[in-house]
Amino acid sequence: MKNEFPEVKVMGERAILIEFKPEINEKLLDKILFHKKVIEEHYIKLSVEVINTYSSLLIYYVSDIEDVYSEVLAVKGLLDTPNIPKKVNSLLYQIPVFYDPGFGLDLDFLAHQKKCSVAEIIRLHTQPVYTVYFIGFLPGFLYLGGLDKKLQISRKEQPRMEVEKGAVGIGENQTGIYPKSSPGGWQIIGNSPVDFFDRNSTPPCEIVAGDKVNFYSISRKEFDEISEEINLGNFQLKREKYEG
Repeated sequence: MKNEFPEVKVMGERAILIEFKPEINEKLLDKILFHKKVIEEHYIKLSVEVINTYSSLLIYYVSDIEDVYSEVLAVKGLLDTPNIPKKVNSLLYQIPVFYDPGFGLDLDFLAHQKKCSVAEIIRLHTQPVYTVYFIGFLPGFLYLGGLDKKLQISRKEQPRMEVEKGAVGIGENQTGIYPKSSPGGWQIIGNSPVDFFDRNSTPPCEIVAGDKVNFYSISRKEFDEISEEINLGNFQLKREKYEG
C-alpha cells in the first residue's frame, strides 16, 4: 500500500473526518487503528471520541472547535508518522452459533441459492478467521471481513422489521451478529446466545476493531446451556492471543 496522505476535513462544528483511500483490507485497518491510537493518546486530556470505519476516522469533540484551521493542522501533524507497525495486537474470540432453520431464517434459502447443503454452508461459515473492522450500526454490532466468496450474497430486497438479538447474518461480503433486536436486511443463517454489548460493563463491548473472530457450531442443547450460563453471569467467551 502506498503511503498516501488521507484527506482531512471539518464535519460541522464538533467533528473532523479523516478519509483514506476507500478500500477494505487488513493493511489499511492496521494503519487506521494505529492513527486512532495516536490521536486518542494526543487528546487524552480532552473529551473526544475517535470512531473508525473501513477507511475513515471521525474525531468527535464534546464542545465546538474553537480554531478549526489550527485544529486541522494539528490533526494532519498527528497523521504524519512514518513508522507504522505492520500489525496490531489482537485477540481471537470463539463465538458459538446455533445454525438451524428455526433461528437461521435464510439458511435454506442460502443453501438453495448456492446449490449446496446446509452442512456445507455451516462448514464454509465456521472455517475462516474473521477480522473485526469496526463496530456499528448498533452498539456491539461487529462488521466482520473474511467471508468465503462462496457465501457472499446480497442483502434482502425488503428488510425485516425485526431481526432477533443474536442473529448471525450475511450481507454482501460481510458477516455479523445483531447485538439486539432491530430491523435488518441481512440474510440470517443462525443465532448466537452471546451478549455482545452490555452498557453496565467496562468496556460495554469486549471485542474491538482489529480483533479476530471464529464461529463454531453448537446444538440446541448447547445453545440453551450457554444461555443459562449467561443469565447466571457464569459464561465467558473463549479467547486467546492471535498469532497471525
